[in-house]
Amino acid sequence: MESLDYTVETKKSFDEAVEAVLAKSKEKSFGVLHVHDVQATLAGKGFPRGPLKIIEICHPKHAHDVLEKDVKISLMLPCPISVYVENGTTYISALRPRLMGGFYPHAHIETTADAVDRAILAIVDEAK
Repeated sequence: MESLDYTVETKKSFDEAVEAVLAKSKEKSFGVLHVHDVQATLAGKGFPRGPLKIIEICHPKHAHDVLEKDVKISLMLPCPISVYVENGTTYISALRPRLMGGFYPHAHIETTADAVDRAILAIVDEAK
């Protein structure tokens, strides 16, 4: 079975990796909808953890195309890219959009999902 995620190690610092993902997303015409600072949110609730940000990105045309086929695909949008530190190493990780077609086979979104998958992998690779 194909992995649900695509994860790479980066030599960049956590903050540099976050900035690189933001920049590369915009370069590829993806809007940044929100950046969740999970570390800060959990620490504020008494649960300390290492650096983790989830960057929600969306390409308007691709989102429109898949939502026209089945609005429930919204459950898998926007596309998340996580940047985190584990054991002193910074990682960039993305959920694989190409797998969405398997969850909604009747919608026939494979072409769009594959295009988004290629773009997301490029963002991750270029950000590292």
